Amino acid sequence: MEHPGLLVELGAVLVGLAVLSRLAARLGMPTIPLYLTAGLAFGQGGLVPLVTTDEFIEVGAEIGLILLLFMLGLQYTASELVSTLRTNGHTAVIDLILNFTPGFGAGMILGWGVVPAVVLGGVTYVSSSGIVAKVLSDQGWTSNRETPVVLATLVIEDLAMAVYLPVAGALLVGEGSIGSLLPALIGVVIVVVVLGAATRIEVGLSRLIFSRSDESLLLTILGLTILVAGAAEVFGISAAVVALLLGIVLSGPAAEAAQGLLAPLRDLFAAIFFAFVGLSLDPSSIPPVLVPALALGVITFGSKFATGWIGAARAGVGIRGRTRAGTILAARGEFSIAIAGFATAAGVAARFEALAVSYVFVLAIAGPVLARWADPIGDVIARRRVAKDVVAS
Repeated sequence: MEHPGLLVELGAVLVGLAVLSRLAARLGMPTIPLYLTAGLAFGQGGLVPLVTTDEFIEVGAEIGLILLLFMLGLQYTASELVSTLRTNGHTAVIDLILNFTPGFGAGMILGWGVVPAVVLGGVTYVSSSGIVAKVLSDQGWTSNRETPVVLATLVIEDLAMAVYLPVAGALLVGEGSIGSLLPALIGVVIVVVVLGAATRIEVGLSRLIFSRSDESLLLTILGLTILVAGAAEVFGISAAVVALLLGIVLSGPAAEAAQGLLAPLRDLFAAIFFAFVGLSLDPSSIPPVLVPALALGVITFGSKFATGWIGAARAGVGIRGRTRAGTILAARGEFSIAIAGFATAAGVAARFEALAVSYVFVLAIAGPVLARWADPIGDVIARRRVAKDVVAS
């Protein structure tokens, strides 16, 4: 074996994640913050940096994100998602204004210039699809009334990213090539076509790939999901969005059988995904940017909470559901870190990546923790509203 310590290191990582999962269950808290902290401890500059398993963990993290989004998509039909997307246009505009503006303003205040400010705006704008999917699953909220609104928001944000990333890249390297936008435009067209076709063939495709053999069904669905998501990535389309769409398209008998088969694999690779997010941050880079990262985190937690609240309210969801939608969407993650790395590679301000990744780390922990308290927070808001109405009357 080329790296004789590979299996030992990998086994130690998995055992460590298992211990953290047990600890989270014992403490009654989400697993995500513990996984992120573990990644921080084992990343570059951490207590015990990984040597031989970093490439495996990076690939495992991609698979984890794909499975999280695919299994989230299995919960819904194409017609349900299309209906929600149609009614969520107003919320999408609010989402962009409320969450892009703080990052852009922070970049200008820090004196980084317009282009870095535009890039930082992208970091603060987009929620983490992976964290949202994990929280929805862990909390048992996938069937709640507010969840289609959350899902539609994620889809719209990821579509916006498909256009934003090549534009930001062109700005960073000083090239305004129209050709750089072509993959993004193709991606948007593909999403529209797939959703339109899926509303007509939902159950048919599911029946086509269904098998009574668990082994055959597992290999078929897992292989198809990774293959399609990987092909999308080759053509510059979000693998996460494509995995989500594939899950939606497969609603039917195959979807019902697949959930039980894929759930253990999703949990395994999702744990690796969240550890990988922590691995991307050097602990020594946090202290110099901690204050601005916390300030930006507080501001954009509020702005994303407002986005979820408004979207759920427009869908007729009650106060508890609005609070859940707001707290769920607050977490930032994989896209924001990708944008930060993209900017650093282009030679943006030296502290840019440290600030962006520290900011993501703050909200990746705060989002799942506060989501667990969403219902009690919603009850407090409801009581205050009732008291205010009584005083007013």
